[in-house]
Amino acid sequence: MGRSAVAAAAYRSGERLTNEWDGRTHDYTHKPGVVHTEIMLPAHAPPEFSDRSTLWNSVEQIEKASDAQLAREIEVALPVELSRAEQLALVRAFVKDNFVDAGMCADFALHDKGDGNPHAHILLTIRPLRPDGKWGPKCRKVYDLDSQGNRIPDGKGGWKNHREDTTDWNNRENAEKWRAAWAAYANRALEAAGRPERIDHRSYERQGVEKIPSIHMGVAASQMERKGIQTEKGNINRQIAADNKLLKELKARITRIYNWSKEQAQAEQPQGGGSLVTRLYEAQAEVNRNKARYRSGRIKALQENAKLLAFLQGNGITSMQELYEKVSAMNDAYYDLRGKIVKAERRLAVLDERLEMWAQYEKYKPIRQKLDKVKPGKREKYQQEHRAELADFDAAADFLKRLKESGEAITPKAWRAEVAKLTAQKDFDYQKMRDMRDEIKAVENLRKAADRLAHEGQHQQKETER
Repeated sequence: MGRSAVAAAAYRSGERLTNEWDGRTHDYTHKPGVVHTEIMLPAHAPPEFSDRSTLWNSVEQIEKASDAQLAREIEVALPVELSRAEQLALVRAFVKDNFVDAGMCADFALHDKGDGNPHAHILLTIRPLRPDGKWGPKCRKVYDLDSQGNRIPDGKGGWKNHREDTTDWNNRENAEKWRAAWAAYANRALEAAGRPERIDHRSYERQGVEKIPSIHMGVAASQMERKGIQTEKGNINRQIAADNKLLKELKARITRIYNWSKEQAQAEQPQGGGSLVTRLYEAQAEVNRNKARYRSGRIKALQENAKLLAFLQGNGITSMQELYEKVSAMNDAYYDLRGKIVKAERRLAVLDERLEMWAQYEKYKPIRQKLDKVKPGKREKYQQEHRAELADFDAAADFLKRLKESGEAITPKAWRAEVAKLTAQKDFDYQKMRDMRDEIKAVENLRKAADRLAHEGQHQQKETER
């Protein structure tokens, strides 16, 4: 967060704060949904830092560079199964153990608009505090040493050196560590409250779950959906749910017929009067004909028999071993397609988020640019009139900045081209997946016929024994 720590603190806490560095006042006292705010400090922090304005103005004043990182923000979703008191205790424990005990000053706010999305914003200081309560440096100069431990001349009258962070707070590994810690703390809180729900900070991919993740709805879309108004994001999630249902259904069906055909192939013995597959086809065809009482039924029976025969003849299946080999190939094809589909969906989710943030950035950039041209006396009024748009611009700008810092190029045109390509391939693969249903049904019909023949055989044996 590199623009204004005071503004960020005012927005998250729903307060009116003035930035002493530039004289701007940020008033968010009318912001709805702020249900609790609190500052937690390490033991050696000045007591006056318990005041929000004092803390963040001190942060603003100590930084000299215009692009300096002033604060770090972490947002966590609060388990809706917990009471407000339990949610607050959870956040306090998490903040104390993971940030305050490490030396950071933490300013957190609980937000809940009653829309089913309670969450906490945690603002953290970047600079370490010295034992005397003064701000310490973010980094220090370290001289490079040769193999004998001596400084190395730089050829300019000085010594070669490099900068090192004074803390490990900026390590990239921390994001993963803090996500895992939040999951652990939340799960302990849920367990203590006697709730069965648990959260997992890992993605479906890292959990080894081949399931398509739904996209984040956001507050506005969630509210519209609850009112019965369909949204684009809602439609996407409904399609994802249907796709996951299809994958789950086909997996269960193909697993059953795979296991059955394998058992039948292993137990198959040479038969007089035709192969078992032929007898199963004839038995199923007879059942279809017997069920046809009306003309429409007879037509349907002929169609079902034709599909079954086409499946057997088209795949050259005359024995249970050949049927098993076909089902085995179907099983392999299913898992191959599912892997490709899930991989494509996950990449599309990443690209969709990037494109959404880019569109949000472009949409509100003129409003943000105009802010720089507004006269100081009218700036506060302008900010109040456009605070929602400016907040959206800042969120998008932060997202794109982090993306660029991670080594990714900002290429909306290339992202859109990749989305089009992945979507076309994914739709083609889904159609192949749906086409499997006919072949699966054909094998399921053979299995039903086998079950009936086995039942009839048992009945005849009992009659003979009598």
